[in-house]
Amino acid sequence: MFHANALSLTRLESGIGHLVFDLVGSPVNKFNRQTLDELREVLTVVAASDLRGLLCSSAKSGFIAGADIAEFSSLFRLPAAELSAWLAHSNAIFHSLATLPMPTVSLIDGQALGGGFEFCLATDYRLATRAAVLGFPEVGLGICPGFGGTVRAPRIMDLQAAVSWIVSGQSHTADEALAAGAIDALVDAQLLLESGIEHIEHALRQPQAWQQLRRERQSALPQVDSSAMVFAAVRSQLKAAGANPNPAPAQVLQLMERSVTVQAAEALAHETACFVSLAKTDVAASLAGLFVADQHLRQKTRTWAARGKAAERIAVLGAGIMGGGIAYQAALKGIDVQMKDIAQAGLDAGMKEAQQLLARQVQKGRLSSAQAVEALGRIHPTLDYSGFAEVELVVEAVVEKQVVKQSVLAEVERQVPTTTILASNTSTISITALAQPLQRPAQFCGMHFFNPVPLMPLVEVIRGEGSSEQSIASTVATAQRLGKTPIVVRDCPGFLVNRILFPYFGAFAMLLRDGADLRAIDAAMEDFGWPMGPAWLLDVVGLDTAVHAQSVMAQGFPERMQYDFKSATQLLFEHGRLGQKSGAGFYRYSPDAGGRLQKQVDDEALALIRSQQKAQRDFTAQEIVDRMMLPLCLETVRCLEDGIVDTAAEADTGLVLGLGFPRFRGGALRYLERQGLAAFCALADAHAALGPLYHPTPRLRAMAAAGARFYA
Repeated sequence: MFHANALSLTRLESGIGHLVFDLVGSPVNKFNRQTLDELREVLTVVAASDLRGLLCSSAKSGFIAGADIAEFSSLFRLPAAELSAWLAHSNAIFHSLATLPMPTVSLIDGQALGGGFEFCLATDYRLATRAAVLGFPEVGLGICPGFGGTVRAPRIMDLQAAVSWIVSGQSHTADEALAAGAIDALVDAQLLLESGIEHIEHALRQPQAWQQLRRERQSALPQVDSSAMVFAAVRSQLKAAGANPNPAPAQVLQLMERSVTVQAAEALAHETACFVSLAKTDVAASLAGLFVADQHLRQKTRTWAARGKAAERIAVLGAGIMGGGIAYQAALKGIDVQMKDIAQAGLDAGMKEAQQLLARQVQKGRLSSAQAVEALGRIHPTLDYSGFAEVELVVEAVVEKQVVKQSVLAEVERQVPTTTILASNTSTISITALAQPLQRPAQFCGMHFFNPVPLMPLVEVIRGEGSSEQSIASTVATAQRLGKTPIVVRDCPGFLVNRILFPYFGAFAMLLRDGADLRAIDAAMEDFGWPMGPAWLLDVVGLDTAVHAQSVMAQGFPERMQYDFKSATQLLFEHGRLGQKSGAGFYRYSPDAGGRLQKQVDDEALALIRSQQKAQRDFTAQEIVDRMMLPLCLETVRCLEDGIVDTAAEADTGLVLGLGFPRFRGGALRYLERQGLAAFCALADAHAALGPLYHPTPRLRAMAAAGARFYA
């Protein structure tokens, strides 16, 4: 009856129509302009036909993943009137589905998110398999549902669930969806089509029932005390969560509270107005941009991984907290791990770290005790190289000293097969330099995990001068199997993330040198959106680690990263203050009743810093932000220009995943671009006296003069 690039319609023997989504050339179904146009056409065909009902399903492993954000984010830049008109046109398509002269059923297997779930809500009934995942992720992109989700969900689902689902942006299992009233039944995948036909037949035998259902979904909700309590409870939850730079959750809550009191048509107009308002914010542009960047990175990862082979057995050299964390992550994902150290105490520490991490998973209900025991059994502690003849990848995680790492790598190279990949978990040292004593440099690359390993999603895969494509591809595939997001970067001191981080620390050091108060700096940067200010972050990293890494970065980039003064970090380190690990750094730390370290202002640290300052000075929050962010953004520009990463999207994604760069700002290059390249260069020039960290590159100045952008 209808066949196009995104969907097709066939007539079943029963006289029921079967609409199948199967977007050509895409691993998932999504609502792009083509799909929406085809949906409008096919629904016109259905409405004019003699079909007895309509079943909607997918030929892919998921139902519909949602809107095509890469395409639709360009719509956000349209004038408000044009964006409203586009939404009205799209919603007319969903309205035609909801008002077809026959009962309709969505058959959901896999993801039905965002616009995909809104499509399902526009049908009369929803059947799902246990593999179904449903939800409204829109607030995570700084917007609200735009295809009637805020209107239909509270009229179909339990009100509390509908409000919570939309305001939180979280995805939900099929069981949760059934309990919330989002679906009508759970069905085995093999019986999904058959059950859909039965639902249609049942509805046709009771036409008044499903027609009454439709009428109720067009009406305002009955106003009862429990409704007000639902909205008050969610509002309290948002307030308890603290200030949120993303305006979407609060505005969507306000929208829904208003919309349930009016007819569906009026509620839809309110939704459109809210969508347009949110889509015009910088937050929405940044979050949508990050989503697109993430999809770009995932595609690159899939391409790399397809050319390699994920390791089934790995080894970790060095069994400290980092080594134990890597071993835990591998074991959790079903990979056998040989964990080697030169001392039994090191092995004990590594095993203790893995045990504690697994125990935490059990406490949170994410693992059973039996699964935790099984995972721990995959870690094989050893003081020698027993078992190394079978490993496919070795992750070196010993002390961050070039001579030590070179010695360990050369030794392990002699103990493993010639096909085994060696990867260093170095955070700053050149991979090309570490490869110098190796006989097989093609089998060597960097694999930089971030601490704490279980929580940090990023892994930098560093390509040294001698690293083979196969080694890089297999390391990417292994990182992906470990549940991490790998980014392939070119070799240089600090690679991508730490190369950008240390100019930020340099800016912090100069602010303290010039009389700033560390508490004011931390407060300004946390207000800017960072999860912690630079002083607190240095305490978490460890001042000894930071001082050593700074010396490596200074050797690599002496013009910009060599200090001509003693930094506060160096000063505190010399006084034995190492940060959280010693109980005192820029702040003092003591455990609370639950064992979590609590940060406290330390007068001794403040006095030490003041002893090095010629005078104290009050900087405004904006002055602090400018001085901190200029070097970070400029170093990101340099990394892109130097080819450390291929694209602006990868640079920004790396900073968000590896540093905790504020998501709602979209990354350093998007933040820079939003200011305007010319304005940013002018701001940098106003701080030029602070030194080369604040000097724009010639290429950036040329881009500014030409009106060029990092993002199209």
